[in-house]
Amino acid sequence: MTCPPGDDQPPPPEGDHQPPQPENSGRRGRKPLGISEAAGPSHRAWLEPVRSHVFSSGLTLNDLVDRSGYSKARISELLRGNGYYPAWEITFSVIRALGLPVRPMRRLWTAAAREAHKKPEWIRNCIQQVASEPEIPPLAHRAFTEKMHAPYTAYARAFLLTDNRVRWAVGETFDLLWLSWNTVASSANLRRNAWLLLRSRVLARAAYRDGHPDLRAAVFSTEEVSDSVPGHLVVLTEMVDLFDAITRLPQDHMDVIVLGHLCGLDLEETIPYVTGLSPAIAHAIDHHARAALEDLLDSPRE
Repeated sequence: MTCPPGDDQPPPPEGDHQPPQPENSGRRGRKPLGISEAAGPSHRAWLEPVRSHVFSSGLTLNDLVDRSGYSKARISELLRGNGYYPAWEITFSVIRALGLPVRPMRRLWTAAAREAHKKPEWIRNCIQQVASEPEIPPLAHRAFTEKMHAPYTAYARAFLLTDNRVRWAVGETFDLLWLSWNTVASSANLRRNAWLLLRSRVLARAAYRDGHPDLRAAVFSTEEVSDSVPGHLVVLTEMVDLFDAITRLPQDHMDVIVLGHLCGLDLEETIPYVTGLSPAIAHAIDHHARAALEDLLDSPRE
């Protein structure tokens, strides 16, 4: 029994999205079209690496038809994120044809199905149509996850606030890393590439104000704004202005300030390790960020 398409249309995209991975201009066949604007952030999150694997493999749509058993029109629709959100059966067939791990992809597919307002029964029925063997992440990936889980979670919480949204963004990051682990692990700076991925997944779901991430709500989770502190309203106003200024910094500057001053990470070792920056660059960024914050706070807001 094939899982039928649901009745719900995918929602419009939210937040800022990272551009699709570069497409291999030397591959055979016609250059594929871009991802549909209708694809939401979770849908796009798994679709971009799948497309990247297709392009880098040199496979054509005809090759995927032969390997998956689905028509060219269906596969083309899946790779563009067009039409109904794809059932797990065809998604599974495509990733198996590409040799991608199933377990992280199934979690990513499920999260995007929920984002597309698919009912739990539809999701469960789709997954039950496909038998798959248990998979264990590569040992290096498991070690990386253990080391980065706490700092990644702290950063995500500063922007996303609720536990469910934080777990979603961090879990999505680790699953995307697993999906492309062989490529990512062989890169010149694994920790830097992983950090940029984490940042993109967090900021794709963050609230925005005037084109910048909105950190103001994080003020209320700090100890300094307790009602029992004399002058707490003045402190509150000053901190709201500070947190607003932080998000107007360049992204690397914002990251270092958030990790150091909101999450309490050590600038000497922990922040460089987590972000993949050298200690010297991390210190220089922190210095320039502090000076820039003073200028922003002293400048009248238009």
